[in-house]
Amino acid sequence: MKAVILAGGLGTRLSEATTRIPKPMVEIGGKPILWHIMKIYSYYGINDFIVCCGYKQYVIKEYFANYFRHNSDMTVDLSNNSIEVLDNHSEKWKVTMIDTGLNTMTGGRIKKIQKYVEKEPFLLTYGDGVTDLNIAKTIDNFIKHDAVLSITAYKPTGKFGALEIDHNTGLVKSFLEKPDGDGNWINAGFFVCSSKVFDYIPENDSTVIFEKAPLEDIAKDGKMISFKHNGFWKPMDTMRDNQELNKMWDENKAPWKVW
Repeated sequence: MKAVILAGGLGTRLSEATTRIPKPMVEIGGKPILWHIMKIYSYYGINDFIVCCGYKQYVIKEYFANYFRHNSDMTVDLSNNSIEVLDNHSEKWKVTMIDTGLNTMTGGRIKKIQKYVEKEPFLLTYGDGVTDLNIAKTIDNFIKHDAVLSITAYKPTGKFGALEIDHNTGLVKSFLEKPDGDGNWINAGFFVCSSKVFDYIPENDSTVIFEKAPLEDIAKDGKMISFKHNGFWKPMDTMRDNQELNKMWDENKAPWKVW
C-alpha cells in the first residue's frame, strides 16, 4: 500500500520558516517533519510514498535525490573523480515526487496523482502533523467496512484552563486545566482511501478543496468510516508548535517516535 502525502501548500501560518523552504521541510530535531511522518508509516511497513509537491518543490526533490549519498560513508578519489560507497544508512523507501501545482487545492492535488495510485487502496495524510497513531489498526478498520474512506477522528483538549464561577459572589467553584475542547471529534488528517475516492473529485479542477465537497459527499453517501484516536496528535501550524515539537524531541519525549 502506498502513502500519499500532501506537501504543496504555502504554509503561510508558518511564514517565519517557510520563506525559503516548504512547510514539510521545516525541521524537528534536525530532520524535516516530512521525514518524521514517513518514519511513522515505515514503522508499519509502508515504504512506498507519493509526495504531492507544489510550493518550492525543488527543496523536497533535492533532499531525496541526494538522500542516499548524504546517508552514506564514502571514499572520493579526486584524482579520477570516482566515488566508492562504503556503507549506506538510508531507509528502504521509494519516494515519488509529483508537481501538483503551486496554487492547487488539496482535492486537485489528490486528483493529479491518481494515475500513480491506480486502482489500489492508499493511505493519505498532510505533510505537517505527527502522531502515535497505530497505522496498522486504521488499515484493519478500513478493510472491515465497505467504505470509500476511513478518517482518523481526534478530540482535542482546550487551549486554556476552564473556570466555573459563581456569578453572585465571583468565587471560583472549580478549575480544570485544559479540559476537552468543545467536545467534537475533528479530522486528524490520517486517511485510508479506496481508489473510489477519486470519483468524488472532478477532473481538471485545481480549486477543489478535499475537505469540502468530496468529504462531505462521501459522508452523505454513507461511505466514510471513522477511526477514533485517543493518543498523541499534533499539527505544526505555527512556530510555537514547531518549538514545542522540537522540545519534545530534544528531551526524548516525542510520542510519535515509534521506530
